[in-house]
Amino acid sequence: MTVIDEQGRPEPPIAAGETATLLGYLDYQRSTLAWKCSGLDEAGLRATVGVSSMTLGGLLKHMSYVEDHWFSRALHGNDPQPPWDTVDWSADRDWDWNSAAADSPEQLHAMWQGFVARSRELTEKALADGGPDRLAKRGWPDGTTPSLRWILCHMIEEYARHNGHADLIRESVDGVTGE
Repeated sequence: MTVIDEQGRPEPPIAAGETATLLGYLDYQRSTLAWKCSGLDEAGLRATVGVSSMTLGGLLKHMSYVEDHWFSRALHGNDPQPPWDTVDWSADRDWDWNSAAADSPEQLHAMWQGFVARSRELTEKALADGGPDRLAKRGWPDGTTPSLRWILCHMIEEYARHNGHADLIRESVDGVTGE
């Protein structure tokens, strides 16, 4: 039985196997980003802290890209999905961050939720085809190839790091704090 905390996040299982624990922590981190970005209008999603240009809207779009990159492109070898398939990354290496200002809160939330849902489906497919040891279809230039286990750990780290940013930005918007 999944325990949901006061912010609506599913608590990771206390005593479960490796895969359930990894997926539990990833969903917890995803839910933390959803909580930090919830209920904000365009101004809230475009707010910055100090000299940083990072926004909560940019975080949602960046994490959409990261979800697609690791679970679709790297793990399964798929081509980039829209909107990533038409981006000129050499013209703007931070396009995912920068272009978020032109998107509505509804678009940003829907994009992120859609890529998370797709990532969950692709993770289940990979788990059925090799489990955590399954290697990605795309590796690095040096020939090393990450496993699904590595990708899950990396995604937990990616969300945890950016959730720290989200904490600061959200507090600057409306004073909401927590974890």
